[in-house]
Amino acid sequence: MGMTIAEKIFAAHCGKDSVRAGDLVYAKLDLVMGTDVTVPLAVDVFNKIGAKKVFDRTKIALVNDHFVPAKDIQAAGLSKTMREFASRYDIKSYFEVGRSGLCHCIVPDSGLVVPGDLIIGADSHTCTYGALGAFATGVGSTDMAASWALGENWFKVPASIKVVYTGTLQPMVCGKDLILHTIGMLGVEGALYGCLEFSGPVVDRLHLADRFTLCNMAIEAGAKAGIIEADEKATEYARRRAGRTGTAHRSDGDARYDRVMEIDVTDLEPQISHPYLPSNVRPISQTEKVRVDQVVIGSCTNGRIEDFRAAAEILRGKVIAPHLRLIVIPATQEIYLQMMDEGIMKTVIDAGGVISPPTCGPCIGGHMGILGENEVGLYTTNRNFKGRNGHLTSKVYLSSPHVAAASAITGVITDPRSFN
Repeated sequence: MGMTIAEKIFAAHCGKDSVRAGDLVYAKLDLVMGTDVTVPLAVDVFNKIGAKKVFDRTKIALVNDHFVPAKDIQAAGLSKTMREFASRYDIKSYFEVGRSGLCHCIVPDSGLVVPGDLIIGADSHTCTYGALGAFATGVGSTDMAASWALGENWFKVPASIKVVYTGTLQPMVCGKDLILHTIGMLGVEGALYGCLEFSGPVVDRLHLADRFTLCNMAIEAGAKAGIIEADEKATEYARRRAGRTGTAHRSDGDARYDRVMEIDVTDLEPQISHPYLPSNVRPISQTEKVRVDQVVIGSCTNGRIEDFRAAAEILRGKVIAPHLRLIVIPATQEIYLQMMDEGIMKTVIDAGGVISPPTCGPCIGGHMGILGENEVGLYTTNRNFKGRNGHLTSKVYLSSPHVAAASAITGVITDPRSFN
């Protein structure tokens, strides 16, 4: 019996010829990632277990992104703890404000991920890196602390669900619509502890930004990871960013899957996730024109230059609704500069929007745009749980950058195809 991509990566990292879904293995890690929110607890655990050194200072990434620039004294203290830990153990990949970005964008863009890697991060959306053919998954701060010391961790090898996208995407329909539609089909527990392996001719044609979006939201269906076979796009990205291409694993023809889903996307409309679950998805034709108070375009899900180009195409020469706030958040400083160079920033500001420095901010209800009582948000982020983004009575709808930009102009949830 052959192996899936996920099984091959685990076999390679635990020194075995083969593994099967359900096996318990100890596997060596290529990268351990933490943020200003999750590192301080891990530092406390690291000290309590008596660890005296980290396993490899070059295989740890520490990223300031959740509550930065520091929103209050407590947030400043979190970053201070991480900063001191990075200094004490001479962590090579420490990302400070001004030289940082959202972890799931700056980590791969900094060349810290290549195909075939096994990565853990103390953030649930670490599964983003599967877009490069790596197995990446989120863990808790205690697991991160142990991994800093040992350089390995234990795993139950997950079963894989193969998702095959066929057909042709229509204009104004993108990777965000693919994953929202898929989560709507699976539900929030439909892929519990599994690995969503995205494939098919539609995925082959997607640019990497859309692939990152697909894998980023695998966790919203309960998956342990999302993964895409590394093709020339992924290996060239790795070559350019990391100077090496890693190992591009391919699932065997006789690999065993928990299930196979075939989805024809030819007639797929823009998708909208309604409160209060990412899986509460409906096509835009079945979504009411809900009045929106705040639009957020950005996050680790849709904060890449391709996302802002898509939004700018709709916003250019237009003005947002007078009652509405538009907040645009580039995921890294590099993307921030690209937006400046391409005139996207001017387009947003001329339309009445505001540009934030890279931060998770409103996605986690931290700062830079908290929703008030009964307010409605339309976000390109990944979660819309009750109370996550502000007041308990607020509501958040999730969408693509196309829908978000169109809705910012009209003030209600709007089909972007009407701007074609």
